[in-house]
Amino acid sequence: MKIIEKTTKFDIDGPTAVAIGKFDGFHMGHQKLLRQLREQKDQGLLSAVFTFVPSPASFFSSGPVRDLSTVEEKRRIFEQSGVDYLIEFPFFQETADMEPEAFIRDVLAGMMHARCVVAGEDVSYGKRGAGDCALLRKMAKENGYEVIIIEKVLYGQREVSSTYVREAVREGNMGLVATLLGTPYYVGGEIVHGKRLGRTLGMPTVNLLPPGEKLLPPKGVYYSYAYLHSKGKNRSYDGVQIPSITNIGTKPTVNDRNQMGVETYLYDFNADVYGERIEVYLLEHKRPEICFGGVEELKAQMQADIAAGRRYHGIS
Repeated sequence: MKIIEKTTKFDIDGPTAVAIGKFDGFHMGHQKLLRQLREQKDQGLLSAVFTFVPSPASFFSSGPVRDLSTVEEKRRIFEQSGVDYLIEFPFFQETADMEPEAFIRDVLAGMMHARCVVAGEDVSYGKRGAGDCALLRKMAKENGYEVIIIEKVLYGQREVSSTYVREAVREGNMGLVATLLGTPYYVGGEIVHGKRLGRTLGMPTVNLLPPGEKLLPPKGVYYSYAYLHSKGKNRSYDGVQIPSITNIGTKPTVNDRNQMGVETYLYDFNADVYGERIEVYLLEHKRPEICFGGVEELKAQMQADIAAGRRYHGIS
């Protein structure tokens, strides 16, 4: 997959099918859209995804915006989906002020050579988000592309959207999140050194600092599983699903900082993995984060949590 980033001037060499969207969370609706894009690719068009970086929501917000999917996570998803081109179009005041007609004419038809545009019913683009499905259809013939609009996917009586997924993450309803995404919600990053308290207590854990832009569920303990990605060779655990239990929070019993972290206990695992990459998939919320009276109380609770995790995962 070729990534075109940090430029508003480019040219794709060949006719494309283009999917437009924010793709935050990559939920069932996004997956339906990309399936349609793959169908167009099978008919001979290059497949391309167009998205803005940073997102318009982040650009216009007065405070930090937490995303379901980081830029790196989106890149991996699109590459795994067989996308040929990913356009990470810079979003700043000048591009925010682009008229929607100019976006269609100069970007989609001009630089991307779109022959098919795939978008959701609520697609928006151009100045003040004024561009919509109707305008895409109106300008299709003169600009030489067809339009395929993807209807909303429903779960129960509600439309599946990034907003719906975000609400479920904030509530810690990881079962619902997994249903909407088709896979458990995960947090990934490089394994870093912690205070080594778990190792001192006989329960060694691995720690990662989540990306600052990643939306996290409520603080607490979660049943989970993890994947480790080795930078070395011939590591037996590379890409293997490992049952685990995870704490998300600031570890108030032993830490006076407000640094959010993800601390995971990997069952029956003791390899040195500092510096490796880990992805922790959150399956179910077990309990909220607690400030204990001391290390002994913390140790007893950790032992109880780990035992409960063994039962949850069916580990003898």
